[in-house]
Amino acid sequence: MKVLDLHCAHLHNFEGWFASEDDFQSQLSRQLVSCPLCGDTAVQKKLSAPRLNLSSPRGEQEPSKSTEVVPVDNTPIVPSPQEVANLDSNQLQAAWMHMVRHVVANTEDVGTKFSEEARKMHYGEAEHRNIRGHATPAETESLLEEGIQVMPLPVPEALKGPLQ
Repeated sequence: MKVLDLHCAHLHNFEGWFASEDDFQSQLSRQLVSCPLCGDTAVQKKLSAPRLNLSSPRGEQEPSKSTEVVPVDNTPIVPSPQEVANLDSNQLQAAWMHMVRHVVANTEDVGTKFSEEARKMHYGEAEHRNIRGHATPAETESLLEEGIQVMPLPVPEALKGPLQ
């Protein structure tokens, strides 16, 4: 298995796993490799060093390493603007992907009926729930003028299907 460091034309960094170099080149030529952030298929390999798994000789055990364990809950962590400003591009990409996955996992996709459903909920004609969908810029502006809070969120194609 080859693990490659990749980036798209927009310089989003990500990792790809391939059976071989030929497999990577084959998928790349058929435009099957795309950026998980923007969907761009203009993907290139980054220079990276090989990873060598060097185990200790048999009979010798590595000293145990202490690792910190913290409880995990589903409470979203909202960083301060100062914390966000100090993140590097890889950390920002990871945080953005985490947020998009959270939104996709915790909302109902209403597709092109987004504006209609948002209005129904706003005016008490439908039960309030977390929704996402598609709206034109004009529909979005109209919703905002009516006092309905909406936010455009680009979702990569890879996340629009079922979550694994």
